[in-house]
Amino acid sequence: MRAPWGGGARRKPQPASVAIAVLVAAIVVVAVTKGVESGKISLGLVILFAVAIPSIIFHEVSHGIVAYWCGDDTAKRAGRLTANPLRHIDPIGTIIVPIVLVLLHAPVFGWAKPVPVALNRLRHPRNQAVLTGLAGPAANALVAALAGVALHFVMASQLSERYVIANSVANLNTTYFGGHGTIFWLGTVLGFLGLVNIFIGAFNLIPIPPLDGSALLERFIPIQALPTYYRLRIGFLILVFLFVFFDQGLLGTIYYHLTAWYMGLVTPGGF
Repeated sequence: MRAPWGGGARRKPQPASVAIAVLVAAIVVVAVTKGVESGKISLGLVILFAVAIPSIIFHEVSHGIVAYWCGDDTAKRAGRLTANPLRHIDPIGTIIVPIVLVLLHAPVFGWAKPVPVALNRLRHPRNQAVLTGLAGPAANALVAALAGVALHFVMASQLSERYVIANSVANLNTTYFGGHGTIFWLGTVLGFLGLVNIFIGAFNLIPIPPLDGSALLERFIPIQALPTYYRLRIGFLILVFLFVFFDQGLLGTIYYHLTAWYMGLVTPGGF
C-alpha cells in the first residue's frame, strides 16, 4: 500500500519514542523466547515473522523510492526512505493484528505505515502513479527471486536434504519432517523469505483499494473524479478485511498453487 498524499518535514525520532520501542522489542523477544521454550510458539512461526517484517518494510520503501525517481521527494523528506524499522512499523498493522490473527487461527496478514506519496509531484502523475503503486509487488518479486536462487544452490549443495527442506518450507513447518543442521536452517530461512514475499506481493496485487493492484484501476478513473476517490480510498480497507475474514478458501487455494509453483522452480529435480 502507499498513501497518495504529501508528508511534512522530516522529524527525528524522539528519545522517549526510541526508548519505548526498545522496551517493547525487549518484551517481545523475551515473550517469544519463553513461548518457544514452552512449546506454545513454534520456531517456524518465529522465522516467518522475522522475515515478514523486513519484507513488508522493503515493500513500502520501494513505493517511496520509485516515487522519488519519478520526481516526488515526499517520502524522502518524511524520512521514510530508510531501512530503520522504527520509521515504518505500525503497532497495529505490523504487530497486533498479525499476532491476534495467529491466535485466532485466521488467515494472517498485516501492514506497515503506508509511505506518503504526493501524486501531483510526479512528473507524469497518471502513468507514474501506476509505476509507484506496482513498485511494492515488484520489490517482493525481486526478493523472492533472489531468495529462490540462493535456496536452489543451498539444496543442490546437499541433495540428500533437498526434499526435507522443500517440504518443510512448503508446509511452513520446521519440525514435522525432521530437518536439522546448518544447511537445513539456512534453506528454511531462505525458503520462508521467498514464500513470504510471494504471498505479500500476490496479496497486494488484489485490485481492491488501497491495495497496490488498484493502481491499474485508478489509471482509468476520470481526472475530475480522482480528488473524491482519494478522499474515500482508505475507507475501502474495510473491504480488504471482509475479503480476508469471509474468504471461502480462495486465498488458501491461490497460496497453495503459488507455493507449489515456486517450490517447483527452486527445488533441484522438481518439487
